[in-house]
Order: sequence, then structure tokens, then C-alpha cells
Amino acid sequence: MEIIKLRDDYIKLGQALKAAGLVESGVDAKFAIQDGLVKVNGKVEVQRGKKLHDGDIVEFEGSQIKITV
Repeated sequence: MEIIKLRDDYIKLGQALKAAGLVESGVDAKFAIQDGLVKVNGKVEVQRGKKLHDGDIVEFEGSQIKITV
């Protein structure tokens, strides 16, 4: 599981996917999210700008990202 430490109060979903290296660009993140391939806390998320906070778990293509402070 990849861990992303927050610098601010939140990180946006598309940025988190890029930061974890699960997508190469913001465009790739946009399409993965729009296509319903990304889950946040077990639910499919289709908002690229979804704000992620401490404790959130993102799932994409068998990989997980945990957001921490």
C-alpha cells in the first residue's frame, strides 16, 4: 500500500493518483476516474476533484493509496 502524506488539509483525487505513480498524467487520471475505475473508501468515485483527507483509502488497478497527515 502506497502512503501519501498530506502537506495541506487535503489532496485531490487526480493529484493523489499522480503522486503515487499510478497514472502518468492528469489526463490519464481524468479518464480512469471518469470510467469508474477508481474507488475511494470502497465506493466508485467519478469526481476528479474529490478532496481526500486523513484516513481515506484509494483503490485503482489492484493498488491502494492511504492518505495520512
